[in-house]
Amino acid sequence: MKSKEIIMATASARHILVNDEALCRELKEKINAGEITFEEAAKQNSTCPSGARGGELGRFGQGQMVPEFDRVVFNDEVGVVHGPVKTQFGYHLLEITERS
Repeated sequence: MKSKEIIMATASARHILVNDEALCRELKEKINAGEITFEEAAKQNSTCPSGARGGELGRFGQGQMVPEFDRVVFNDEVGVVHGPVKTQFGYHLLEITERS
């Protein structure tokens, strides 16, 4: 009997985590207007340690992040800024950089 190989979805993303929804919306507007890059906004504003790396989270599988995060990363458009996404940690801006 041949075993079935289970293929898990994986993605790469970066995020900005802040405590305030209004700040999250303001940063998204500035990024989309080209006033600041996602990386600069993360370094200057994110409360997550990944902010020092421009918000880069690296590669991860479905189910490794909180459900609110997973819903966006594994379903929404790659290469655009999504959010605010509210989680138990605060408000996130997410950019999916790759998904397979």
